[in-house]
Amino acid sequence: MDTPRICGRDELGELDRCDVIVVDPQRVRDVRARLASTAEAAAIAGVFSVLADPSRCRLVMALIEGGELCVCDLAATLGMTESNVSHHLRLLRDNGIVKGRRQGKMVFYSPDDEHVRRLLHLTRDHLRHGELVP
Repeated sequence: MDTPRICGRDELGELDRCDVIVVDPQRVRDVRARLASTAEAAAIAGVFSVLADPSRCRLVMALIEGGELCVCDLAATLGMTESNVSHHLRLLRDNGIVKGRRQGKMVFYSPDDEHVRRLLHLTRDHLRHGELVP
């Protein structure tokens, strides 16, 4: 069995670093076995990147709160132009965050699935819990 090895003291004395570095090889192997692959991490970061825009985030939140909505309703709700809403919805749809349903000449949008709803609610709860939302 591997034993942890002491690597040395942090000369900079930074708070984000341990004073003594001790590596537990078994724990490192266990974590690596469960860690997301580079490709999966990139895909996760991509979702957060798309949602990092406040307008797109508000669009998704409006769909969560209002249910299925058309571009006109979303534009009126958020005080945005229909063109701007359509642009953001296209990006959200292309990234699997929202889906559209055509009914005649209108297209109604909704969150792609329950995961999107949970992701945003969890993020919002996290921010409120840490008092990070003004």
